[in-house]
Amino acid sequence: MQLDADKLRQRLEPLFQENFETFGELGAAISVWQNGKELIELHGGFRDARREQPWTGDTIVLIWSATKGIGSACLLHVLQEHKIDIERHVGEVWPEFAQAGKETITLGQLLSHQAGLAALDRKVDLLDYAAVIDALAKQEPNWPPGTAHGYHARTFGFLVDELVRRISGIKLAEYWRKTFAEPLGLDLWIGLPEKENARVATMYAPKAGKQPEPKDRQSGPVAAATRTRPVASSDFYADLATKGTFAHKVFASPFGLNAISAMNKPEIRALPIVSFGGIGSASALGKCYAILANGGRMDGREFFSERTITWMKMALSDGIDRVFQIPTAFSAGFMKDSRPTRENLTALSSQVPERPIFGKSMEAFGYPGAGGSHAFADPENGISFAYVMNQMKQSVLPNEKSLRLVDAIYAMW
Repeated sequence: MQLDADKLRQRLEPLFQENFETFGELGAAISVWQNGKELIELHGGFRDARREQPWTGDTIVLIWSATKGIGSACLLHVLQEHKIDIERHVGEVWPEFAQAGKETITLGQLLSHQAGLAALDRKVDLLDYAAVIDALAKQEPNWPPGTAHGYHARTFGFLVDELVRRISGIKLAEYWRKTFAEPLGLDLWIGLPEKENARVATMYAPKAGKQPEPKDRQSGPVAAATRTRPVASSDFYADLATKGTFAHKVFASPFGLNAISAMNKPEIRALPIVSFGGIGSASALGKCYAILANGGRMDGREFFSERTITWMKMALSDGIDRVFQIPTAFSAGFMKDSRPTRENLTALSSQVPERPIFGKSMEAFGYPGAGGSHAFADPENGISFAYVMNQMKQSVLPNEKSLRLVDAIYAMW
């Protein structure tokens, strides 16, 4: 089905405005594409807490873990260009990696968070790239590789960056600019140039207190969903706040940059942190995923083959996440909605009912960012979606501010 841009705007504008009036949004933007064309871009609010700097069409902002999708796209493109299959062992291109029980880990397992390298035993500084890579090479897996999966919150970016460097000879951030951002005019950086700082929205930590829930709308132009999905289990959040737990270790290794305010410093913005350091606009993020939703093509060029897009769509791991402690799924490089298996439904029995994160298609894939940013591609319907913001919410996975908008898009079917 081809979405009508005018009708889409009529549906999304009220919800987007409600994010500011009811859900505590400060500044935000949304971009929706279909079949390689941007249907709608909305932006509003402010770049700063004093509400002195309006959020304009030129505003860019930190996208947190949505950066992981950019990193995955770069690595998959490198593999495609060098004709390397995801069934190949990581150690074939990164020899030092093949030790401590990691000898048989495949590229596909690493990309789908099955490698068991979510937490490091050695304390290394996130800003010391060489030390982190050495620690990853020597690390014993947190679980037998290929037997389970768990979100690699901080280590994932280093793993894909090192593989891009080993195979292509250049850093992932440079590969991104050269291969995608510059040819397509994408206003999205992994390592922000100093001259771009004047238009970056300031990122703010979550506010204390319970956030409002959406109301059931029985009439009106937009029907907001009444069910919420788990944004990771309550056990996960308890563990995350408790030193010594696995979840805490995952989000604290490599260590450093745990304060939100640190991410607003120009010298930190300039660092190519692939796990969570990307800075860009909703339109740029949406266009990146539009390539993946449009058969790998954009602006008359083919960036990804059908085979590579299939790697992105096909779930390689699905089940109880060792970190989030709820069902999650991953393809080669991207998060997906978990299928409703008996095991997954049992795990959710003590949670609120689940609703998809990435729309209605099981082909869809993407990456959310901490606090509220979200982006994905839906190749089945040719749709890509991106939502960015600067007032974080107390959640790691997508929250209602973006998901109500996703629901409204798919309600048009």
